[in-house]
Amino acid sequence: MTETAAHRLLLVHAHPDDESIGQGATMAKYVAEGRGVTLVTCTAGEMGEILVPELENLAADKEDRLGEHRKGELADAMAALGVTDHRFLGGFGTYRDSGMKWHENGHAVAADDIHENAFWHADLTEAATHLVAVIREVRPQVLVTYDEFGGYGHPDHIQAHRVAMYAAQLAAAPSYRRDLGEAWDIAKIYWGAISESRIREGLRAMRAAGDTTTFEGMDPDGELPPMFRRDEDITAEVDAGAYVERKLDALRAHATQITTDGPFFALSNNVGAQAFGLEQYVLVKGTAGPTDAANGWETDLFAGIAG
Repeated sequence: MTETAAHRLLLVHAHPDDESIGQGATMAKYVAEGRGVTLVTCTAGEMGEILVPELENLAADKEDRLGEHRKGELADAMAALGVTDHRFLGGFGTYRDSGMKWHENGHAVAADDIHENAFWHADLTEAATHLVAVIREVRPQVLVTYDEFGGYGHPDHIQAHRVAMYAAQLAAAPSYRRDLGEAWDIAKIYWGAISESRIREGLRAMRAAGDTTTFEGMDPDGELPPMFRRDEDITAEVDAGAYVERKLDALRAHATQITTDGPFFALSNNVGAQAFGLEQYVLVKGTAGPTDAANGWETDLFAGIAG
């Protein structure tokens, strides 16, 4: 159980499928090792595109039932990863997917029309307080969320970052909302990342295999989007290659959003399962633990934490 495991990890994500894409293999590995894994998802992804033609009626501009469907997809994905503790921030339906559009510079920005209870419009203290309650209940030593740009600029990713970082501060303050439980200071906070060297290796392998359309426009030797981090920024890499099939099963569960012939599966097919199970992180709070890795990266997010 999460509350009794010696090591406890909390992940904060914006929409169903973000967790499987970013840290699915790490989550499966830690569950298998008996570590506690708790996922908090901030919205149900109501504004997502629908890749399954027969489900297009669920779209926001039609029946507006995609969120409920994606709730089921998330449950299936968590079953694939073995995660039993997954929650929606403030309860299901509290915050709605804000949607997005693409900026001319190639990153996401807020959509022109945003629903009244969109997560992007959430009161920061209110949303963070919902998460404080979870932090004080679960008492995780490690928190994982997005960087300040949300990876590629999605407003909900940026808001999830803000909420997670603020909640971590509030949860550690004994004077804040004593009714939510005893204060808890999270020892280590990481932002999920993809190292430049790893994506360049993947792109080279795909191009060598004749795949010129996946991640079209990205040059293995050229400038990369800001979602990919310089190797000197990376501080940890979890090798969860043994759990890649569970990660892929979780991705398949998010069928309205991810197709088996999409970029993630193309990357896996061309680079190989082992590489697809290497997930990188940037430590932004706490002290890096010991590592045997030649590149100086931690190999365990709980490195240096007694358990």
